[in-house]
Amino acid sequence: MKKYIDQGKNDTRSGYGAGMTELGRTNPNVVVLCADLIGSLKINQFIEENPDRFFQIGIAEANMMGIAAGLTIGGKIPFTGTFANFSTGRVYDQIRQSIAYSDKNVKICASHAGLTLGEDGATHQILEDIGLMKMLPGMTVINPCDYNQTKAATIAIAEHEGPVYLRFGRPKVANFTPADQKFEIGKALMLNEGTDVTIVATGHLVWEALIAAENLENQGVSAEVINIHTIKPLDEEAVLKSVKKTGCIVTAEEHNHLGGLGESIARVLATKHPTPQEFVATNDTFGESGTPAQLMEKYGLNNKAIEQAVLNVIKRT
Repeated sequence: MKKYIDQGKNDTRSGYGAGMTELGRTNPNVVVLCADLIGSLKINQFIEENPDRFFQIGIAEANMMGIAAGLTIGGKIPFTGTFANFSTGRVYDQIRQSIAYSDKNVKICASHAGLTLGEDGATHQILEDIGLMKMLPGMTVINPCDYNQTKAATIAIAEHEGPVYLRFGRPKVANFTPADQKFEIGKALMLNEGTDVTIVATGHLVWEALIAAENLENQGVSAEVINIHTIKPLDEEAVLKSVKKTGCIVTAEEHNHLGGLGESIARVLATKHPTPQEFVATNDTFGESGTPAQLMEKYGLNNKAIEQAVLNVIKRT
């Protein structure tokens, strides 16, 4: 198994901030809108260097989406920023009508997604956002796994024409992907080749999938690990190629099992290559207050849960 090294833990929201700083220096059409969360989104440096391209909207997220849609008419590339819950659930009507239906080139950037928001609790821990956003026609949905990949994704979406939902998180997590890796929207990344089972993971669960694969190798199970950073458009070819070899699959995500990555893959398998599948995701529930580690353990979103799901699905083949 290929070994991946944690280059030093960092939060994916800082990857977003670093990407915005670079875009501020290289793309004069990029503008940033924020709903009173500058520090949380790590965009201080962008603002310092480009004060005329920053708009502090305040706690008026719906208004922020409408302003962003309007800015695209003048050729600007607006990046909106707030917590994932407020980036999607609070403003879904505005996104649907003013951005998706109107096909506006807005980049909806959402921090503090999922259970790893932690102590702020269930009101802020959105676990439905991927489902909400992927169902909008024309919306690209991206969920990178670490600091480096989030930075690369932030830069890449500025070149993509059309609305994008970029999801990232609060806690410091393993940073293990190459800093110079090219980010290709819609292109899955093979992290480890295997023959017994396919593990497809997204976001914070990618590192946990690699740990699970290493543990499984010690038990004689060869796990193929694929990083699906783009949930829509989904790299169906990569998924189908892998399951045709391994014969079973586990999907892992920090999201409700209803509407997330796992369901997208289940649709592909049901229509093109029926395959036994196990889901590592939250089971139609809200979260609660706790540390990220405590919550991921309680709700079964870690390497141990992935390992058990692999053993379960292999029994079904």
